[in-house]
Amino acid sequence: MEKKENRLGTVPLKGLIFGMAMPTVAAQLVNLLYNVVDRIYVGHIPGQGTMALAGLGITFPVLVLITAFANLVGMGGSNRASIAMGQGNYTVAEKIISNCFTMIVICSLVLAAGFMVFKTPVLMAFGASEATLPYADSYVTIYLMGTFFVMITLGLNPFITNQGFAKTSMATTCIGAVLNIVLDPIFIYGLNMGVQGAALATVLSQAVSAVWVLRFLNGKKSMLQIRRCNLRLDGEIVGSVISLGISPFVMSATECLIQLTFNNGMKTYGNDLYVSLMSIMFSINQGVWMPLQGFCQGVQPIVGYNYGAKNYKRVWKTFYTMLAVCLSFSALLVGSILLVPQAYLGLFTDNAELIGMGCAPLRLFMLGMMLMGAQGACQQTFLGLGQAKISVFIAMLRKVILLWPLALLLPRVMDLGVWGLYLAEAVSDTISATVCTILFFRRAGKMLGDNK
Repeated sequence: MEKKENRLGTVPLKGLIFGMAMPTVAAQLVNLLYNVVDRIYVGHIPGQGTMALAGLGITFPVLVLITAFANLVGMGGSNRASIAMGQGNYTVAEKIISNCFTMIVICSLVLAAGFMVFKTPVLMAFGASEATLPYADSYVTIYLMGTFFVMITLGLNPFITNQGFAKTSMATTCIGAVLNIVLDPIFIYGLNMGVQGAALATVLSQAVSAVWVLRFLNGKKSMLQIRRCNLRLDGEIVGSVISLGISPFVMSATECLIQLTFNNGMKTYGNDLYVSLMSIMFSINQGVWMPLQGFCQGVQPIVGYNYGAKNYKRVWKTFYTMLAVCLSFSALLVGSILLVPQAYLGLFTDNAELIGMGCAPLRLFMLGMMLMGAQGACQQTFLGLGQAKISVFIAMLRKVILLWPLALLLPRVMDLGVWGLYLAEAVSDTISATVCTILFFRRAGKMLGDNK
């Protein structure tokens, strides 16, 4: 245990960073497949793919909100545990992971029951029409039955990563995603289940991943165990987890708000075809953001451990490597999207009209994402340093303070219609990344000194 703990503070950084980060990048890419593969298969259902794809897009805010609560507990708790391990306090770290397990169980039951009761009005509020509601309802009903498995997988897997077992963490996601890829065509086409088949494949895949996570965390290799004596909620621990987890929670929860706004905007200023387009564009947006998030999550334990150990020079070196990698990635990938948008749109649909109308909007929508590598590196480092308040502000800046008002105002005030929504995304991403980077260097300079 001691040797595994110390490697975060002693192993040469470049090898350690990529050794920790690449498995989590792979895990995030595979995790992305849970959503993207469903949309790709559903979008190509003969005769109903376009409307079915719109239906899945309408359910996405529900899925995002469930993920937000998993991140609230998992990201907040795992980072608190990482800092505690850096300080050598494994007793506290085990209390944290056990309390987080209890929190996840409670959240999963409440969310599943609440959404199941109010699913129809919720889906209508999220932009469903008479044509798309049946698809949205069919998908979300089955998905909600697996909320417990989804939250266990997403909420506890970060505790595996933050112990240094990045490959095991990657395996958690890969097992479920590969199973989902195999089951999707069987259920959707082979058994003719349509969108219900896509949801069932996802739930079964997440269930297998959840079993994998729980077996590892209760096994001999894990430094932290979920112990029965620590399951009773401790107010101080719960508060500390929420205070640090509120930033990734806000990032995810506000995505729900944004998608609600965009779906309704597309329905108001366009039609169901525009809702389908928005579903595709959000998927492509995730294709840029999730690998960035994965890289930063893999590096985060190094930041947290060395900050806890007061090795500030190593924290700075870790950050600069993360910044260079993330910014290069976002610039190059978004650049390719701007060059050949039709190639990315074609992954999700064979509807020529949808592809033709989507090229220019996709270019504008994704433009600001070129700078998001900088925001990802700065924001995740803030989390590793335990800076909960400023992390929450940055998360709210992009979505709540900038994007949401712009998405409401630009289509109306400037009479831009759907183009106001595309422009709102580009403007908010650019401003948010710039402000986040400036704030980071000012704040981190005070906390860590100039020992770079």
